[in-house]
This record gives sequence, structure tokens and C-alpha cells, in this order.
Amino acid sequence: MVRNYAPRTLHGALLLREKPGLTPYAGGTDLMVGEHGDEEEYMFIRNIPELRQITSDYMYIKLGAACSFNETIKHPLTPPILKEACRAVAAPAIRNAGTLGGNIANASAKADSALIFMVTDSKLRLASIHGERILPLRDFYLGGGRTALAPDELIVEILLPIRNYSNYYYKKVGARNALAISRVSFAGILDVCDGAIENCAVSFGAVIDVIIRLPEIDKMLIGKTLKEAKKLKEEYIAAYDEAIIPRRGRVGIEYRKDVCMNLLRDFLDSNGI
Repeated sequence: MVRNYAPRTLHGALLLREKPGLTPYAGGTDLMVGEHGDEEEYMFIRNIPELRQITSDYMYIKLGAACSFNETIKHPLTPPILKEACRAVAAPAIRNAGTLGGNIANASAKADSALIFMVTDSKLRLASIHGERILPLRDFYLGGGRTALAPDELIVEILLPIRNYSNYYYKKVGARNALAISRVSFAGILDVCDGAIENCAVSFGAVIDVIIRLPEIDKMLIGKTLKEAKKLKEEYIAAYDEAIIPRRGRVGIEYRKDVCMNLLRDFLDSNGI
């Protein structure tokens, strides 16, 4: 018999999370397409107030893991780059039900909001009944659909660093507009302050089994003027060309690689680099 629990507080949910084999869910959009046995147990966490808040302090915008995509789009604290990615999620019904935490927890390199949290170097607040920890999103994904989430933990919040995200570039490439799943996705942020590049960050989704984020390459342009960055442009692109080795999938490796490089070049061109 399938059992479903619905705790009303985070403390209650963390107590239940101690139960082996209990699957937490909020929107359930991923569960709808999976196979399920007759003896499985689930925990519905969508109605827990602590997981539904979007707040901020002097360092982070704090987005509750059970916030839906539509709730995130409508909230005044949500930066435009995240709103645009959330609008790109599937159909209206999925945006109403699907949540930020679920999009991260499914460990898909095609996850729309996770791409933005990666390019912004966001962190996760993970909690169990024994305590909590803060983990950079880059360290959360282990590859092959695996994550660093412990069996007794829940994703409580996404911590998005507060900085200037007004100058961003976002593209989601699919076979057609109605296709919900990305073939390749890209996000880039370039922040220029006092004539120098203060922040340069790019991420690629749906290329390998994790979202690609390589700050060691991006730092080539940080601190440079746009003129200096333009001189380094080909070297910067070549570094990504060498680092990105797409996996085999529904579309060819050569196609994915070409799209990645074209999006990266267009991002730079659009910023005068």
C-alpha cells in the first residue's frame, strides 16, 4: 500500500525524513512520469511555510525550496535572469506545480532554474533533524544523476548572492518552441564597474551529465577592460572549446559543441568583446 505523509512544519518533515525510503516531493511533476511500486512511501512538503518564503538579507536572496516557478516569477525580489528561466519551464500547469527545490534535486543537467543558480554561484541550505549545512550548488551535483544530499536531509533554501545581474544573456535551444526539454541551454552574466569587468560567469546546460560552470576560465576576463578582454577573446573561447566535451544523446555531439561555442561567442559579441 502506498503511504503519503503531509507534515505541516519543517521540524515535522525532518523527523519523518529519518524514515528510510521515504521520498519527499512538493510539486510531484517528476514523480508523475516515473514508475512506482505498491509499497512506496512519500512525504508531501509543499504546505510547509518555511519552504515557501522568498526573503533577503545583506548577502543573499533566499528562495524556499518549495516555491513554485510561477511564485518565483511573480516575486519582486527575483532577479530578471531567474524569472526568464522560470518562464521557459514547460507549460503553465508545470510552472504552477513544479518547484525550485525539485528542479535542483532531480540532478538533471537540463534543469532550467538550476542553470541560473549555477551561473550565479548560488548555495543550498540543507537540513536534517541533526543540523544544517550550506553547500555550493557546484558541489551538490556528483554526476550520473547523483547528488550530495544525505538520506536524512531536505533542501530548505537556495541562497542566491546579491549582486548586479541586470546585464545577462540567456538562451534555451530546443527542437521547437513547444519542446519543454533543452537540447542546449546557456546563461551568461557580465558586470562592468568603473571600466573593468567585475564579474564574468557562464554556464552550459544539457551538454554533459551536470551543468557546466568553469570559473577558472571565466577569471581570464575578470579585472580586464572591455578592450583588454577583446584581445583575450579567442584564447577564452579556445579554453571553453577544449573543456567542453559533450556526451552522446538525442542530438549529435558536433551539434551540441557548435551550439555551445556559438552561444558563447554571441554572449561576448553582445557585450562588445
